[in-house]
Amino acid sequence: MANAREIQGRMKSIKDTMKITNAMYMVSSSKLQKARKDLKKTKPYFQMIQDCLAKMLEVSPEVGSAYFDEREKKQGDDRIIAYLVITADKGLAGSYNHNVIKLAYDSARGDGSNNMLFVIGQVGRHYFEKKDIPVDIDFKYTAQSPTVNRARHIGDKLLSLFLEKKIDEVHVIYTKMVNSMTVETVEKKLLPLRKEKITVKHSDSQYEYNDAEFLPDVKTAFDNIVPNYLAGFIYGALVESYCSEHNARMMAMQNASDSALSMIKDLSVQFNRARQAAITQEISEVCGGARHTD
Repeated sequence: MANAREIQGRMKSIKDTMKITNAMYMVSSSKLQKARKDLKKTKPYFQMIQDCLAKMLEVSPEVGSAYFDEREKKQGDDRIIAYLVITADKGLAGSYNHNVIKLAYDSARGDGSNNMLFVIGQVGRHYFEKKDIPVDIDFKYTAQSPTVNRARHIGDKLLSLFLEKKIDEVHVIYTKMVNSMTVETVEKKLLPLRKEKITVKHSDSQYEYNDAEFLPDVKTAFDNIVPNYLAGFIYGALVESYCSEHNARMMAMQNASDSALSMIKDLSVQFNRARQAAITQEISEVCGGARHTD
């Protein structure tokens, strides 16, 4: 059995570690709440953009756009699919990064097409580079503190590649936060757009404009609004992933703190036993010495 001094040292080390896990829990909690508030503030704007696109398609269902180009003739090795993969910049978040990377790896390897990976977050980039899986080396965006401006930059890059026909599809792989206890890693097809997927989100009268007129024409107006629509989707995915990351980190730090408390409890019992054994030994030695003197 370890002596009391060694056990005290281990207890102190665990308590110091627990201070770190508690601090990380509080930081993640604060960042998660802020990200949720930011998403709540911007969500109505992007939902209204989707409503506007849906209204245009309702007024002119036959409207054409380069964003609807399915490129059905390009299949197999000729078809290039881009994957926007949202991971974290740091670990210590449970299975958060593992689940995203696994889905991205399986999707990119399993469809029989040529693929391009656009990875957000250092964890994902380092993983794919280590596995010698090519990623866009110029695509370096942080996963920390998502902003609408960053989402626009990402969306503009992917849109330009799609319109230039350097890629034929865009898929987004991210983590969706269902509730505080449940997250889900999902893959969504972003481009080409599908008319049946663009639906009205609001039914309130303030969003209805049956007599709207689009200038110079519906197609031009539609094409000008699409980049904002895609930026809104990407921003939502970034924030959802960011919230999921910090939620996973909170749970991981809570589990670590609980384990630390359990270890301290066990060590306290060992410490008391060791101290009791030491006291008993000292008493025995004193009594033995006294008898020897007599």
